[in-house]
Amino acid sequence: MKTPMSRFQIHDDLTAPEGSAPVLRGALAGGGQLPNFLGVLAGSPAALRGYARFRSELRHGRLPAPTSERIALAVAEHHHSEPGIAMHSRTARAVGLGLDEVALAREFASKDEKEAALLRYLQALVVDDARPPMHLHEECREAGWDDEAILEAIAAVALERFTAAVNVAGEVPVDGSIEESRSLRAA
Repeated sequence: MKTPMSRFQIHDDLTAPEGSAPVLRGALAGGGQLPNFLGVLAGSPAALRGYARFRSELRHGRLPAPTSERIALAVAEHHHSEPGIAMHSRTARAVGLGLDEVALAREFASKDEKEAALLRYLQALVVDDARPPMHLHEECREAGWDDEAILEAIAAVALERFTAAVNVAGEVPVDGSIEESRSLRAA
């Protein structure tokens, strides 16, 4: 059995460069387990700090958590980011999305028409790498999304695209696979 390996070192708070250690310690204090993505990103203190600040600001924005998770799932699926799909599937369930909504979100869809309108708009941006057509922008507004929410959704797409790029380029393993490989080596 081949153990998944990252192209980048997966740091922890003991191996990370000095500038990354405080951010990692904060993540550990808040979450208990350090995601492989953050361990990889710790290899660049500037990238880690920028990511952490961007994510923190968006968490304090107006988008509801289920909406953010739908966006994250759609982007992770589009970029084939297995760690992102796994993490956001768990997080989406934790914020109340059912299995059907998790599956739909991975396809830029939702049974909730307001959510579906926003996801269609973002799909044009992500999948087509194009300017979303005006009718999709208007559909978002008619569904109840204002400019602030739409701009936050676009920011969420940018953050999740960055996350997916690191996961895919680094072949970052799904969280838990490193612990499994450590257990196998110890046996």
